[in-house]
Amino acid sequence: MMKMLLTCLAFVMAVSAVQAEPLRIELDSPNIEPLPFAAPAFIAESAGADQYARDLAAVVSSDLQGSGLFRAISQDAFISQITSFDSPVQYADWKAINAQALITGAVTTTGDGQIVVKFRLFDVFSEDQMGEGLQFVGSTNGWRRMAHKVADAVYSRITGEGGYFDSRVVYVSETGPKNARLKRLGIMDYDGANQQFLTDAQAIVLAPRFSPNGDRVIYTSYESGFPKIYVLDVASVGRRVLQDQPGTMSFAPRFAPNGQDVVFSLTTGSNTDIYKLNLDSGQRTQLTTSPAIETAPSYSPDGTQIVFESDRSGTQQLYVMSAGGGEATRISFGQGRYGTPVWSPRGDLIAFTKQNRGRFHIGVMRTDGSGERLLTASFLDEGPTWSPNGRVIMFTRETAGSGGSSTLYSVDISGRNLKAVQAQASDPSWSPLLK
Repeated sequence: MMKMLLTCLAFVMAVSAVQAEPLRIELDSPNIEPLPFAAPAFIAESAGADQYARDLAAVVSSDLQGSGLFRAISQDAFISQITSFDSPVQYADWKAINAQALITGAVTTTGDGQIVVKFRLFDVFSEDQMGEGLQFVGSTNGWRRMAHKVADAVYSRITGEGGYFDSRVVYVSETGPKNARLKRLGIMDYDGANQQFLTDAQAIVLAPRFSPNGDRVIYTSYESGFPKIYVLDVASVGRRVLQDQPGTMSFAPRFAPNGQDVVFSLTTGSNTDIYKLNLDSGQRTQLTTSPAIETAPSYSPDGTQIVFESDRSGTQQLYVMSAGGGEATRISFGQGRYGTPVWSPRGDLIAFTKQNRGRFHIGVMRTDGSGERLLTASFLDEGPTWSPNGRVIMFTRETAGSGGSSTLYSVDISGRNLKAVQAQASDPSWSPLLK
């Protein structure tokens, strides 16, 4: 895997003395109107930078519009043209086309394969620059990452929350007919760009999950004929089996927030329980002892609790227990069956899959089970994963029939902005923001 060194520098520009209420999107508002913004092509400040200048602005616009919170104004409507990164902003021209935010940028390429990207964000109606300008330096191969970083900065300054565009998703790529589908691990940018494969298609792979810092992926593979858990280094693509005990099946792994412990399900005989394994010492601890099937564990962000699914009550439901095991508390009580719970990185919600009356849903609830909300409904929706800022959920949607296929979708936690992300794919896991 190619590594890219990306540095970020801040610079300050004198701003207008006009004072007004800051430009802000209130994410908890029940009725959010997309905020209109203008993102002219960045200024090419060196020979050979013209294409990067156009592409960077296009990706920034795509990121922001894709969030459902912003609306790009067509360049055909522009009255002013940005001809220099340091030229004064003609605010009246941008007000005339109802642009509330203006994004300007500049690009320089160097002879050693490096690229320098600068940007500024302006509140048009306040006639003010929002925060410091930023400068990113890195390899020309990483220009898309720089665009994502610009979009993250814009998103954060206008919403007041962290961004999520400069991130990746690991998933299971699926090709071939449904009854003989080939599966291998893939990794891509959050928006489906820059796809690469981490494994071949010689064995079935399931449920890849990122480590807390995004450097490793843990997943289940059937290459031995039985499900076993593997840990893969994303940069080197080197991997190792987590445990290889004859007569057992291990699956549904997930990292703890400390990155050193792994929680997973282990089947011995006819019983399936949840265990914890320390990657350094190899010490294994059994966390549940119920005769029921206990699986799909997920840690809280502070590492003190685990949510999981179990049929100990007679139907598939969600439970929360201490990270050290012990007594568990049921938190799901609605109609239907609940599974694949995942704790939000913000710590406030748990996402889940729900099956009821022949339909599948992706939903969220508070960590005590209250406030359940269903965000989707289809023939088969399952396997939610959270964006780094806890505002968006990605999941698998499968169509019905013998020729049905799996597609990755995303949806805002409000239930808005449902959209397809990647076809012929399943089991997504969202990385943290890249460093």
